[in-house]
Amino acid sequence: MPLAFALMASAAQAQGVSIPNFWDPRTQLERPELPATRTIRFLVDDDFPPLHFPGLDGNPTGLSVELARAACERLSLTCTVQVRRFDTLLSALNERQGDVVAAAIPITADLRRGFAVTGPYFKIPARFAVRKDKNQPAPEAKALQGKTLGVVGGTAHEAYAKAFMGGASLKPYPELAAAQAALKAGEIDYLFADGLGLALWIGGEESAGCCDFLGGPYLESRFFGEGIGFITRTEDDALRRALDFALQQLWRDGKYAELYLRFFPTSPY
Repeated sequence: MPLAFALMASAAQAQGVSIPNFWDPRTQLERPELPATRTIRFLVDDDFPPLHFPGLDGNPTGLSVELARAACERLSLTCTVQVRRFDTLLSALNERQGDVVAAAIPITADLRRGFAVTGPYFKIPARFAVRKDKNQPAPEAKALQGKTLGVVGGTAHEAYAKAFMGGASLKPYPELAAAQAALKAGEIDYLFADGLGLALWIGGEESAGCCDFLGGPYLESRFFGEGIGFITRTEDDALRRALDFALQQLWRDGKYAELYLRFFPTSPY
């Protein structure tokens, strides 16, 4: 294990932060050659913290943005970061107004049909949250029997709960904020929802320290998606492969862990 990664892993344990790994250590990716004179233009949105949002200086930052910058440095390429509205990112890429989208656009079969996509560098897991003072048992099937389980109505989390947590009494809410308020007030025993939204709430002022995660992350792709990666045009596959190589190297030398700790003081994992 590289020293840098060992130090990051120790820091993560010290802070109680779990860092996900999306790279197979048995796979060694090769670095494709790219023209050193090429400038790579990244397209981002600035309204989805902590993945992409405006920094204190007004410039875009976040895990996705800083991974893009780190990947460029690792590949010894010059890069720029341009902010666009989220709903215009893919069309801007198609129209050659940029070279890579670095934003939280879910990887799907439809996306792959139109674009080249790296492996995921982040997945949004589903998680259980509970009140700290209730000493609820781990959310296994038997433990959930007769318990009140909050979910956000119409989401994949509700569908998953209906499929695999039939013993619980499901209580749907119209939005995550309402479900979080119900958990804080003790109106439900468990909340099963978007781990990223829960992490921001648990680590923020609104929760007032009431609650915490319980049990491990749920990552079933059929319900919760394949994650997010860097997106390029299909004919730019050498760039896509170069970014895959860079992401793997950033994981191996601890840079991914460093950035993750910066943007996820409360980890959704």
